[in-house]
Amino acid sequence: MDIELFVVVAVVAAGSAPVTEDLLRKSSEHNEGIISTLEEVALHQRDIDKIENIGNWCRELKILDLTSNVIPKIENLHKLKKLEYLKLGLNVIERIENLEGCESLKKLDLTVNFIGELTSIESLQSLQFLEEMYLMGNPCTEFEGYREYVVATLPRLKFLDGHEITKSERIRAYQNIHENRPIIMQQQKKHLVQRQKEKDQSCLLEEVSKDSEKITEEVKSAEEEAAEEKKFWDEQVPYTPETRMRVHDHIQKKKEERENANKPKTKERRERKLVADDGRILNVNEAKFDFQLTEDDEQQTIVLDIAVYRYMDTSLINIDVNPTYVTGTIRGKVFQLVLPEEVQPSLSQAQRLKTNGHLVLTMPKMKQIIKPVNAAKSQPVKSPNAQESRVETSSEKGAEILEIDPNAAGRSIDYRNIIKENEVIKKSMASRQPWWTKKSEERAPDEDFVDDPDVPPLV
Repeated sequence: MDIELFVVVAVVAAGSAPVTEDLLRKSSEHNEGIISTLEEVALHQRDIDKIENIGNWCRELKILDLTSNVIPKIENLHKLKKLEYLKLGLNVIERIENLEGCESLKKLDLTVNFIGELTSIESLQSLQFLEEMYLMGNPCTEFEGYREYVVATLPRLKFLDGHEITKSERIRAYQNIHENRPIIMQQQKKHLVQRQKEKDQSCLLEEVSKDSEKITEEVKSAEEEAAEEKKFWDEQVPYTPETRMRVHDHIQKKKEERENANKPKTKERRERKLVADDGRILNVNEAKFDFQLTEDDEQQTIVLDIAVYRYMDTSLINIDVNPTYVTGTIRGKVFQLVLPEEVQPSLSQAQRLKTNGHLVLTMPKMKQIIKPVNAAKSQPVKSPNAQESRVETSSEKGAEILEIDPNAAGRSIDYRNIIKENEVIKKSMASRQPWWTKKSEERAPDEDFVDDPDVPPLV
């Protein structure tokens, strides 16, 4: 066979995608996005290159559609005990395996794959409910005695490649199984040898293709690109998994080129300089938020008020206080401000105002100035029994001099006589005596009062 027919590139598809939780939720809109109770999911044409996570997240699946992807191997489906219908058509599968755990499987679709190891169907003999299987478009269908071998190997099968298996056909398959099996094994061995040669040639030509791509990395005109595109699709190559991967990779590459061409060109952002060449810290306000920097002389602090949006999430703000400057990011944009005086970062506080949402940083100064404390003016305390009228001090009226009788020297002085209104005060104090200290006055008996000696006295 001419070697030009094997110009293939055996590489992993550039646009291949894993099976993620987000992908499953998008494909389960009919089940309100709930994947744990999902019974049917369609993941066709998703560029999936590996079966994973489905068995862990969707244990209730009954129908699984993985048609038209780039899956090379059947795997990670053993936990799907309720799976009844599995669609794996139009992939790059070469062998039937790892389906023994799908106990409820009734229908298996492997149309248009690369299954050449026909004896691998013997792994399906434990599936008691398997009734229908499709293998059309696989190399094994070209083997002599293919249908009889499948019918005899899977006795519970009712439909093969869309055709019903009759009783007479099943009897004939049982009779010829011992003759057909050696023939199948011989053809299968020949196919595997051919596949190994194709893999070796594809690996060799892959290196040649890479070298040619390095040489021709130039800007091509539209005509040259159109000519290369036509040459690619007109090229005659054998139908192998490598060519299938090559086509898939080519389609994904062209798709990415179209998407990149349609994207608006964005200007390259120059790197923001935060420190000058001489080591000075620069002021930067990429977010362009208004701010106010004030000094509180009484509290000896520096207050920075940044007017961030009222309803901005605090998690978008990341501010760091340094001794000589404040730096950080607000919504991913740099904010940096040099302080007029050195502060204490460990004692600084940051808070959001509830009224307008502003970010307020209170930073104590490093050099605290000790100031004298002004003594509070003492105020006279009024006694509860003091008169309402204010007593004038000596500064408000002229100073009064007390005169004492010179003949009273040596005798004790009665200070009560100093106050002229002493008698008035005595009377007022007497009127304020408690009621229990006052003597009760006896009242004269009434005219109709009779003093009965039999009545005992009240006291």
